[in-house]
Amino acid sequence: MTEAINSPGDAILEVRDVYRKFGGVSAVAGAEFKVRRGSITGLLGPNGAGKTTLFNIIAGTVPPTSGEILLDGRAVTGCRPDELAHMGLTRTFQLARGLSELTVLENLALYARSQPGEELWRVFLDASSVRQREEAVIAEAWKLASQLNLAHVANNRAADLSGGQKKLVELGRALLGEPKLLLLDEPMAGVNPSLAVDLGTYLLAIRDQGVTILVIEHNMSFIRQVCDHVIVLASGKVLAEGLFEDIRANEVVQSAYLGSAI
Repeated sequence: MTEAINSPGDAILEVRDVYRKFGGVSAVAGAEFKVRRGSITGLLGPNGAGKTTLFNIIAGTVPPTSGEILLDGRAVTGCRPDELAHMGLTRTFQLARGLSELTVLENLALYARSQPGEELWRVFLDASSVRQREEAVIAEAWKLASQLNLAHVANNRAADLSGGQKKLVELGRALLGEPKLLLLDEPMAGVNPSLAVDLGTYLLAIRDQGVTILVIEHNMSFIRQVCDHVIVLASGKVLAEGLFEDIRANEVVQSAYLGSAI
């Protein structure tokens, strides 16, 4: 990694004293942490710890009851997901989403930035630039499909894919948005073990290309493989953070997981 990536205080994301209450229950209760630019950070915690709610708050789909989210030093609390996407924050979901009747290639291309064909007047008055951009988007989608080992199913309907392939399409769609911060919600769920190793290697390559990643995952082998830093959430707040091996040996963390392996 570069010196800039390792420099203290170089946070791309800051979560400041965030709360989210549903009725009288606090799903997130004062969560506070930073994500270092150029890192892969794992967000761990037992079921019900508030991880997905916190992800939804960061991604703009759920407003916090109180607290603040900063992206690149800019307050983005309450911004819509599309606004955050334009700022460089994209996410995937635990259950892969997509348009089932479109092909893999069409699903990927749909999420590319800067598509002038979305403006009707350009189709008639600036057709040449629209066509050029569409050709460039398709080329980008093909390249990404090849990198994700999806080229052989690129013209298949998304509905006909395996669970693991759908997860790869989900990742590819997010990457076509050219994120600088990528939120991954359990990318290993439903993925076979051999593909999990390949996906981990690919995420490391994405990190080295300048994309920061924050990931929720229960697969500890995967967390050990890819994460530079680990944050443990329990009862809606940060319980511990540090290197994976230190976190795994932490007795407080082990108690929070009630003896389950981490």
